[in-house]
Amino acid sequence: MQTIKYPQKNDWTKFLTRPVFDNGALFETVQTVLTDIKTRGDEAVKEYELKFDKVALSNLQVSEEEIIAAGKLVPEELKSAILLAKSNIEKFHAAQKPELPKVETMPGVTCRQKAVAIDKVGLYIPGGTAPLFSTVLMLALPAQIAGCREIILCSPPNREGKIHPAVLYAAQVSGVTKIYKTGGIQAIGAMAYGTESVPKVYKIFGPGNQYVTAAKQLVSLRDVAIDMPAGPSEVEVLADETANPAFVAADLLSQAEHGVDSQAVLITTSEVLAQKTVEQVAIQIEQLPRAGLAKKALEHSKIIIVKDMDEAIAMTNEYAPEHLIVSTRNYRDIAEKITNAGSIFLGYLTPESAGDYASGTNHTLPTNGYAKAYSGVNLDSFMKKITFQELTKEGLENIGNAIEIMAENELLMAHKNAVRLRRV
Repeated sequence: MQTIKYPQKNDWTKFLTRPVFDNGALFETVQTVLTDIKTRGDEAVKEYELKFDKVALSNLQVSEEEIIAAGKLVPEELKSAILLAKSNIEKFHAAQKPELPKVETMPGVTCRQKAVAIDKVGLYIPGGTAPLFSTVLMLALPAQIAGCREIILCSPPNREGKIHPAVLYAAQVSGVTKIYKTGGIQAIGAMAYGTESVPKVYKIFGPGNQYVTAAKQLVSLRDVAIDMPAGPSEVEVLADETANPAFVAADLLSQAEHGVDSQAVLITTSEVLAQKTVEQVAIQIEQLPRAGLAKKALEHSKIIIVKDMDEAIAMTNEYAPEHLIVSTRNYRDIAEKITNAGSIFLGYLTPESAGDYASGTNHTLPTNGYAKAYSGVNLDSFMKKITFQELTKEGLENIGNAIEIMAENELLMAHKNAVRLRRV
C-alpha cells in the first residue's frame, strides 16, 4: 500500500483516484454482443455461454429438480446462516415501507402518492471467483417484500452447466420466480430484451465485472432501468490513534480480497496507527487463500495521514466511499458529519462483513464516488410512486385562474381551455 503523509487539499483528487483499467474497445464489444442477443435470442445466448463460460447448454432455465437437488448439497450450518441473514434483511427492508402523504393543498384540491411494485425485475448474480449467494438475499428479498410479481435471476453456470448450490438455495428461500444459467453481457441482454426463454424485465439489479457494468449502462439508455452506476468495490477506514491496527488491517484486506480492481483506503490522524496497520497487513495477508488477489488490489490501495479529524472528514466526503468504517474515539459524532458514503459501519466492533452478510442492511451500494448522488439498493429501489389529484368544484375555482394564466403565458392555449371549459 502507498502511504501518503499530510497531502495538500489541491492534491486530494490525485490521491483519491480509483484504479483505472484500459477498457479500449470495451463498449463496442459489448454492444456487438447485445445486438446479437436482441436479434437471435436464446441461440445467441447459448453460443456466448459456450464461448465465454465454456459450457454447452441445451436449456437455459434451471429446473425445479435442479433446485431441489442443490438444496441437499448445501451444508446445514450454511443454511442456518443464510436463514439468519434472511431474517435480518427482511426485518430491515420491511420497515422501509413508505407512509405516503394525502394532502389537501388548498380547499377542494387533494393530492396523494401511492407506492407500486415494479412488476418484473431481473437480478444478476456473478459467478467468477466466488459464489455470491449473499447478493441473492440482498436483491431478491426486497423485491419480494415490495411485491414484484416476477423476480428473474441470471447467474453464469460452471463447466458442468450448474449454478452453485448455495446460490440456488438462497434464490429458493428468497422468492425468486425463475432462474437462468447465463452470465456476463449475454445475461444482461437477455433480461433487457427478452428471449424465447428469458422474460424481458423492467429493471436490472446486481454487480458484475467491467463487461456487465458496460452492458447495464448501454441497455439503460433506452431499453430498461438499472439499479445504479457501478464500479469495482471499495472500502475506507476512517481511524484515529484509538483504533486497533489488527482490526483495521483485517477490514482493508476483507475488501482487497474481492478482486484485483478493488480499492482499500485508510485515512487516519495517527502515524503510529498507519505504521502498525502496514505491519498487520503484511502478517494477515499471508494467511489468506486469496492472497494473490489481495496483493494486487493493495498495489492501488492507500494509507493517507492527515493533520486532524476535520480534514479526515472532509477528505472522506470527497472520496465518497462505498463502505466506510469509522474507528475513532467519538465514532457516532464523526459519522454524523459524513454526507457521502454508501454504508457506514460504526465503531471497533462493526466490520464491513456485517453489512455484507447478515446485519440486515443492503450490500448493493454506489461505488466510484457515486455515493455523492446515489443511495444503495433499498425497498424503494423496487418500487415506483404514482401521484393522484382530485379537484372538486371549489378546488377548480381556487386554482383555475392561476392555471389559465400560467398556461397562457407558456403559449399552451389548449391547457388553458381544458380548465376554462370546466369553469363555465
